Amino acid sequence: MVNTTSKVRRIGVLTSGGDAPGMNPVVRSVVRTCLHLGIECVGIRRGFAGLLAGDIRPLDYDASSGLIRRGGTKLYTARCEEFKTEAGQKKGADTCKFLGLDGIVGIGGDGTFRGLQALSHQGISVVGVPGTIDNDIACSTYTVGFDTACNTAIEAIDRLQDTMQSHERCSVVEVMGRHAGYLALNVAVACGALAVLVPEKEVNFEEDILEPIRRSRLVGRTHFMIIVAEGAGSAYDVAKRIHEALSVDTRVTVLGHVQRGGSPSAQDRLVGTHLGYRAVQLLAEGKTNRVVCCNGEEYVDYDIEEALSMHKTIDESTYTMIQQITGTDALSRMMGLRV
Repeated sequence: MVNTTSKVRRIGVLTSGGDAPGMNPVVRSVVRTCLHLGIECVGIRRGFAGLLAGDIRPLDYDASSGLIRRGGTKLYTARCEEFKTEAGQKKGADTCKFLGLDGIVGIGGDGTFRGLQALSHQGISVVGVPGTIDNDIACSTYTVGFDTACNTAIEAIDRLQDTMQSHERCSVVEVMGRHAGYLALNVAVACGALAVLVPEKEVNFEEDILEPIRRSRLVGRTHFMIIVAEGAGSAYDVAKRIHEALSVDTRVTVLGHVQRGGSPSAQDRLVGTHLGYRAVQLLAEGKTNRVVCCNGEEYVDYDIEEALSMHKTIDESTYTMIQQITGTDALSRMMGLRV
């Protein structure tokens, strides 16, 4: 049913910051929802940098066809230092007005939301959608791209474990997560890693890394897996310390940007579609300065100011669980010892 009452006639959509699998399903959902409501949709390429340059393309049914299964972002993405300035923000707002944009949907992380917030202060209607593999957006229990990135890392690590077992080695794997350890923690649990290092937690290297390896060896294991979030330290430094302390043959694997790629998982396609649909609905209803996000299995929205003021911490129960079932606690009980 086409909406004939909304004053919104044209909406722009952009992706900004680091790309995440699932951004394309959000873009597709925005386009299809606009078509359903009789709203014109245009794609702003290369994020806020493209907005300043007026780099836009019309998006219709054909342009969004097949996007739901594609990784990366059709609209490209970039970081824009100019847009962080007041002059740049005013230029961006002027571009919106010149192009006749009645609203913008921005897909990305905190930096994207701050850019949208700045446009809102310039009188532009905006809605943000959380899209980042780090899952570190405080207002949302889930961010688009996280599940696919986890699955990509898990598949690679499962393969590594095969060769580590064959050669009786310790594998130290560095995953993404400069400021947040959600990806590292969940991957560590899913791979049965012996230990995990995340930015949110201080580590006693002797007790949390070396001792679990010793006890694991004493109960018969000959290969060991350690997961390191990039913000928790260098995997090469961790491997070096393990080798020097235990004379264990260590190998380092840095998964890097491979975690950002790949076809979106079912969850990222589903969540991305819901969030894109809701974002357009909010703009069509005349609402602005919002972030649509997940609250458990519900889709909700917050004021951007409120969303950016929230704080998210590592899941303590998951962190405790991995220590108890794979770390020193569990190994000591297997040996009949007390820690």
